[in-house]
Amino acid sequence: MINKFSSLLFIIFLISCQNKPDKKKESTIKDKDGNVSEYAVDFTPLTTVYKKKTADDLEIFFNEKFNTKDFSGSFLVAKNGEILYENYSGYAYKEKDIKITAETPIHLASVSKVITAVTVLKLVDEGKLKLDDFVTTILPEFPHKETTVRMLLNHRSGLRNYAYFTDDKGVWDKKKPLTNQDVLRLLATKDIGLESKPGSRFGYCNTNYALLALIIEKVTKKTYTQVLQEKIFDPLGMKHTFVFDNLENKEKVSQSYKNNYLRLAFEFLDQVYGDKNIYSTPRDLLQFDLALYSEKFLSKKMKAEMFKGYSYERKGTKNYGLGIRMLEFETGQKYFFHNGWWHGNTASYVTLQKDSVTLIAISNKFSRKPYQTKRLAPRFGDYPFEFNDEEGE
Repeated sequence: MINKFSSLLFIIFLISCQNKPDKKKESTIKDKDGNVSEYAVDFTPLTTVYKKKTADDLEIFFNEKFNTKDFSGSFLVAKNGEILYENYSGYAYKEKDIKITAETPIHLASVSKVITAVTVLKLVDEGKLKLDDFVTTILPEFPHKETTVRMLLNHRSGLRNYAYFTDDKGVWDKKKPLTNQDVLRLLATKDIGLESKPGSRFGYCNTNYALLALIIEKVTKKTYTQVLQEKIFDPLGMKHTFVFDNLENKEKVSQSYKNNYLRLAFEFLDQVYGDKNIYSTPRDLLQFDLALYSEKFLSKKMKAEMFKGYSYERKGTKNYGLGIRMLEFETGQKYFFHNGWWHGNTASYVTLQKDSVTLIAISNKFSRKPYQTKRLAPRFGDYPFEFNDEEGE
């Protein structure tokens, strides 16, 4: 009888321990030197049972939707700063037999815009510029006087995409790499024109973020790369994250492939940064995402500006904040994310702010699979989705 009673107590004790928060959890955000970052935020630790059950579910999801035999890239899901599941497969450089690991930086494509936007917002917090400053007050050669910094951030500038207007006859010699400064000079000296009146409607455009990178450089008197290193990468311990700003280094980075592993060549547009050209890992992006919960990293005011919609000229759930896409449901729930697609690189960054959940998928071999990360959102909160297997960037 005593033995049975003792066994029962042990089982109750074991179950109790499994359902208690993990007190051994350390602060998630550490700086480049391994010290606790000033931007570290305390979340409620998850229970062992929750982590095990969720990890099992996520593994099933990954095997069904991604399949490591076909997927080349990185995948991570975290809640409250704790990684629940991650997977790394494929090749960073197949011809050299370099495989993708947790420490392999992959091109983020347009997910880079989120980091560019946050850098601008941090400069606003520091008083180095204002959201409603006219671009001409910072970049005097810019030809459109009505355009503001905010319009660049929320894609309401009406500008044409540099990837398209450089196709116009006589605008650019495609044998030469295009730079951010070239984009500005072309706008100033060529008859590029506008897609729409500044501030009148939403028009997603890479030119906006190429110019924002120049604005960052102008107001700080430093390179875009230096500023991101000092304000984002080093304080958050993003050791495997960098800006690609020199085509001479193209052999040193993860490559881009078609879905049959045919390697894609770099081209004249591949040196422009701000809108793209940040390479990172899911673990580093998790550090960045967690910092967004800290008002020391980004003020409450700037965060409110970032995570609100600006384009309501058309009815629907889709909207765009300052460097972040969103879906605004009739229930009041909001889903925040940014996708990316550049050459064979596709990426998805999802930040479920209300639920403190981070979903990240990055691929360097063309695949729409990273965009399917949103299928996991209902697993963590009330997101009334209708799913589409063919959804794009």
